[in-house]
Amino acid sequence: MSDPLDAAPTETSLVRRRRVRRRRPGWGSADVLRTAALVMAMYLFGRLVWFVNPLVLTAFLGILFGLAVSSGVDLLTRWRLPRGLSAALIVIGFFALLFGFGAWMAPTLHSQGVELRRQLPDAIDRVEIWINQRRDGVIGMVFTGLSTEARVDSAATTTSPPVAGAVAVPAPSDSAALAATLRQRLSSQFSGVTRYLFPFLSSTVEVVTGLVIIIFLSIYIAVDPEMYRRGIMHLFPRGRRERAGDVLSAIAAVLRKWLVTQLIAMVTLGIVTTVILLALNVKAAFALGLLSGLFEFIPTLGPIIASLPAIAMGFLDSPEKALWVTIAYIGVHFLEGHLLIPLLMKGGIDLPPALTIFAQALMALLFGFLGLMCAVPLLAATVVGVKMLYVEDVVGDRQIGPGEDPHKGVES
Repeated sequence: MSDPLDAAPTETSLVRRRRVRRRRPGWGSADVLRTAALVMAMYLFGRLVWFVNPLVLTAFLGILFGLAVSSGVDLLTRWRLPRGLSAALIVIGFFALLFGFGAWMAPTLHSQGVELRRQLPDAIDRVEIWINQRRDGVIGMVFTGLSTEARVDSAATTTSPPVAGAVAVPAPSDSAALAATLRQRLSSQFSGVTRYLFPFLSSTVEVVTGLVIIIFLSIYIAVDPEMYRRGIMHLFPRGRRERAGDVLSAIAAVLRKWLVTQLIAMVTLGIVTTVILLALNVKAAFALGLLSGLFEFIPTLGPIIASLPAIAMGFLDSPEKALWVTIAYIGVHFLEGHLLIPLLMKGGIDLPPALTIFAQALMALLFGFLGLMCAVPLLAATVVGVKMLYVEDVVGDRQIGPGEDPHKGVES
């Protein structure tokens, strides 16, 4: 029986031959050129994002705050206020509240900030002397590297040969040398970290420009969020727009809830920490409480960083007071992590602590302080996208919502 393709080349057979050629596997020249152009475009876009990463992260913060302002605008529109006026009132009211609080607390914070800068070196000295006195015990084993380096520096200073004609200077005591060494090391390391994490603080113009971008992005997004949503929807095929809209809505809800939760936690932790430090009679309690509240915006790592100056200031009075300050910080953040945050984030997303720390460390190494600030909300948005687009759509596992029975609907 003859193959129809071997018959006379009629118009129908020519069409069929073209279809067969199209179905043959392999890449043509057009496919190779298209793929190369796509790869090159992705590479150039990645390089552009890397080059302007401070602007990208600042814009992300503006979008994040815009989602929070949008929630307030939705509440004010129930009173028949225009969205533009509502957004401006919320932003202006927020900064007016900050300015009023700053003007009220400025004298106290200024005096305590000066006291903190003046007495913190003495507190560090006392910490090092206390560690040096116990270097043969468990504490000495923990800080053995620091103590050993300090003892080497001290021995090199005291055993150096005399120089002819030089005036003999009495060698400092071992504890004083250790304290001076610790202070110098912490100062050099802190200055290095400051230059790495906060390079933008050297330019007032960059700080002001970043704040202006965040403010205006917050207002514009809160005024008409649906306009930006519709614009993003046009980037997806028609058949996938509904699912893409669901994912964007879920990401927006999680980011909005996370930011509102962090702001409430910042205020709560700042007030509670200040009251506890005042009760313990720790110097510069208001400044340390404000520092604790501000660093609460950076989960996991922020509270640890904020607790170190308070513990050091407790050493000015006694090691026992420093111990009580440490216990107070641990107790406050334990209650915050196991009571306040779960209550506020009810119905949100629960991020694994190990993954959170890894994301913060990675973003800090790549992008500095701005990356550290954006690490957790970016991680939350990524987790939502992975769960909805991969775990649900590709793998087929149903995600358990808050309050649902995990065994409901599961076949035995």
